[in-house]
Amino acid sequence: MRSLSFILIFCLFAAAAQAKMLSVTGSKVNLRTGPGSKYAVRWEYGRGFPVRVLSRRGNWYKVKDFEGDRGWIYRKLLSSRPHVIVKRKVANIRTGPGTRYRLLGKANYGVVFSTLSKKRGWVKVKHAHGLIGWIRRDLLWGW
Repeated sequence: MRSLSFILIFCLFAAAAQAKMLSVTGSKVNLRTGPGSKYAVRWEYGRGFPVRVLSRRGNWYKVKDFEGDRGWIYRKLLSSRPHVIVKRKVANIRTGPGTRYRLLGKANYGVVFSTLSKKRGWVKVKHAHGLIGWIRRDLLWGW
């Protein structure tokens, strides 16, 4: 029984280690159907687009995006810099981590932000155009 528990715990840690988040480094990075440049392009992602690593084969990572699409991206086109993407129709961007803070603007479904920090269920984000604010964590996918 003890060895079965050890195996189960080891498998859970191994799965968690592989489920890391990465983000796209280039402005036009291809998500491919297989681990190589000869495979068809499924999607094209922009800079900062967050993906979850599912597995690795050589220099290629099998990843999943916030909509559940899966495919392969070359390792050097991914970074560990944390990014998030809006997963709801609209997300409010506020001056602080809470609904009592002033509204700065709104972000639509699919907008990507770099992650600056986290606090009590909120994420401080920065948009590529410079806007910095806070968004509720449950409206985002990624870090």
